[in-house]
Amino acid sequence: MPKIDPAVALTKHGDSYPPPFSAMCAQISRTKLGDAVGLTDFGVSLLRLPPGQWSAQRHWHEQEDEFLMVVEGEVVLVEEGVETVLVAGDFAGFPSDVANGHHLQNRSDRVAVVLEVGSRREGSGCHYPDIDLDAPANSPDYVHKDGTPY
Repeated sequence: MPKIDPAVALTKHGDSYPPPFSAMCAQISRTKLGDAVGLTDFGVSLLRLPPGQWSAQRHWHEQEDEFLMVVEGEVVLVEEGVETVLVAGDFAGFPSDVANGHHLQNRSDRVAVVLEVGSRREGSGCHYPDIDLDAPANSPDYVHKDGTPY
C-alpha cells in the first residue's frame, strides 16, 4: 500500500559515527519513510532535529545527490564558508561529487523537522572535511583520513 502512517515506520535514533563525532547527533531521529513503502532508488527520511543538535557531521558524497525541505521549525545550513537560515518551506539540494561539505544545525529552542531525500547509489564514498573521518566507497566502515580503520 503506498500510504503509510509515519508513526509506524522504523525510526533510527542517533547516528553511527565513532566517538567523539557522534555527540552532536546523539539525540536526532530519522523515520525511514522510503523504506516503509519499499523504495529502493532513493532514501526518504523525516529528520527530527532537537535544539543544539546537528543532522550529521559536515559531509559530501561522491555519487549521491541529496535534497531537503524544512517542514517545521528553523535550522542553519552550514556549508563551506557559508551559513544560511532555513525555515519551514525552504528547500536545499546537493549534487553528487561537489566537494561542498554541508549539514544542518538546530540553534533554535524547539525541535525542527526536515524531509531528507538522497539517491542510493552503491559504492558512493562520503567525505567529512572538518574531522579525521572518511567513509570509503564500497566499505561499511569509517576510516581515518590516512585510511586506518576506527
